[in-house]
Amino acid sequence: MHLPPHDVHVAVIYYSSTGTIATLAQWIADAAEHAGADVRLRRTAELAPQTAIDANPAWAANAEATADILEATPEDMLWADAVIFGTPTRFGNVSAQLKEYLDTLGGLWHQGRLADKVYSGFTASATRHGGQESTLLALYQTVHHFGGILVTPGYTDPAKYRDGNPYGTSHVGGPDTPLDEDARTAARIQAQRVVKFTKAIKHGLVPAT
Repeated sequence: MHLPPHDVHVAVIYYSSTGTIATLAQWIADAAEHAGADVRLRRTAELAPQTAIDANPAWAANAEATADILEATPEDMLWADAVIFGTPTRFGNVSAQLKEYLDTLGGLWHQGRLADKVYSGFTASATRHGGQESTLLALYQTVHHFGGILVTPGYTDPAKYRDGNPYGTSHVGGPDTPLDEDARTAARIQAQRVVKFTKAIKHGLVPAT
């Protein structure tokens, strides 16, 4: 029997220090839900010492504001038909907090249980050339190892020319540079594309009975 067309599961799994990625994650989760998906919003565990967090008011405020969001577990990957990862840039690469989570998935990868899912990513950096593209490309190397199906926004909507990043939603700036309507639009476009192709792939793979 075919599953109903709205029956797709999307996990939005992210790490955020000062809140930019946390906000983008919420926007993407909301847009995916509005597009007809069941959504789990999850954050990865914090690795930084509490002293470092407390020394940065924006970091401490975000930690408090998102404390009620559940931490991601490997089970969230099994539940999901699609996973959208979010990370700030760290020297042009994935944050240690998200990378540690990815590194815990080796057992599931070895069993082939991460393959044939849809994956996508989003990021932010403090400066315009702060490594957004290289961060997403580094993240997507993991997707290739999973055997995942990469769905990026590309320039499939005229609004993407304002955002300018075909690899995934991104934002330039930190807590003192608020997210704008272009970022919100980019998040919506990316979430809608992920849900669209996840529905097509999932229902295309379900045999008729």
